[in-house]
Amino acid sequence: MTTKINTKDQLEKFVCDEWEKVNAYILKAQEGLPIPFYSSVDIRESREKYAPVDHNMYPAGFNNLCSADLRDAAPIVKDTLSKMNPSARTVGIIPESHTKNLMYLDHLATLSKLIEDDGYKVFIFSFDSALFPSNEESIDLISHSGHNLKIYRGTINSGNLMVGEAKMDIAVMNNDQSNPWAIDWKEIKTPIGPTPQIGWFRRQKNIHFGYYKKVADEFAAHFNINPDLIQAKFKAVEDVDFENKQGLEKLGAAVDELISELKPGSKVFVKASQGTYGMGISVVGSGEEIINMNRKTRNKMDVGKNSIKFTSLLVQEGVETIIKYDDSPAEITVYLMDGKSIGGFMRINHEKDSLGNLNSRGMVFRKLCMSEIVDLPADHKTKEAVYSLIARLATIASAYEIKEVL
Repeated sequence: MTTKINTKDQLEKFVCDEWEKVNAYILKAQEGLPIPFYSSVDIRESREKYAPVDHNMYPAGFNNLCSADLRDAAPIVKDTLSKMNPSARTVGIIPESHTKNLMYLDHLATLSKLIEDDGYKVFIFSFDSALFPSNEESIDLISHSGHNLKIYRGTINSGNLMVGEAKMDIAVMNNDQSNPWAIDWKEIKTPIGPTPQIGWFRRQKNIHFGYYKKVADEFAAHFNINPDLIQAKFKAVEDVDFENKQGLEKLGAAVDELISELKPGSKVFVKASQGTYGMGISVVGSGEEIINMNRKTRNKMDVGKNSIKFTSLLVQEGVETIIKYDDSPAEITVYLMDGKSIGGFMRINHEKDSLGNLNSRGMVFRKLCMSEIVDLPADHKTKEAVYSLIARLATIASAYEIKEVL
């Protein structure tokens, strides 16, 4: 099939010139879908394409967003919360349990302020009893930047999420549920976004990128665009056991098959389908590298956060980033609220090359100013539009994931 838009330059020009049509298409595609309360999308830009390479349903990192973007996001936050409960006055944030990560506490402080600035009373609360070893009502913490935070012990009363005597009108889930609590969330009356039923205890990257391909292909067909311009090729492989070396030949064959579809010298990312925090990822240039993995690498690929054993793998085209910061490779993470872009940041890794996994040891973050990733100021609008497009398509894909479990 011949397409009208076949190069990255043509894609950028089209998205910028026809943004009203693009935006109208996205809004139409979102109708009737359970768009997550918020999300973040890691995007790679190469010389040939833009492609999402990961999607987080419970994003951390709000502290890395520009203050101007956070100010502009206020009405979107207000509107999103109002959709969940128009009469809400009290909002609870359910965090991760790694309270010793002071940068994560900065994130919680920023997210809390973002909601408080819209006039809500905010409580951060948890059901993790390990945080309250003496059955304390709350614990006091100080973030990396010196913010004082109080995390309360949450309770449930007649299906309502509570902090002491305070009933939460809305809860914002910021725990990825890779180690789910023994709570029947279907019995909870308090509106929660995003749903805790789509955590990493059941979510799969393979399913997400399957939906993304569907969403991206439909968008591309509608506007006569080569779909390869907005996605990375991938293959899903099941029933792999790195500990016992079972299925490695099958995984290696999938690696070789995908590499044969790419330009010479390409690499692929082999990712645990349930991996989070950059865990369970290897970058390889041949199936032989998979088959001959040493024990240390196999151990890294075998088990992830909260001892989730990885048996489903995503083999994903390695999209070589052209974005640099201080001569180091970088990629863009875009943040969304109710499927609308609200800003982003750069992930930079001085220890990796342009084909490496940047979400690994050595990574640092920089607040994203579009002027830092374009050659000319006039390019600002184009880059912002394309990154927003990719992130919003990925979030539509995540809504299909949520629809599966509701």
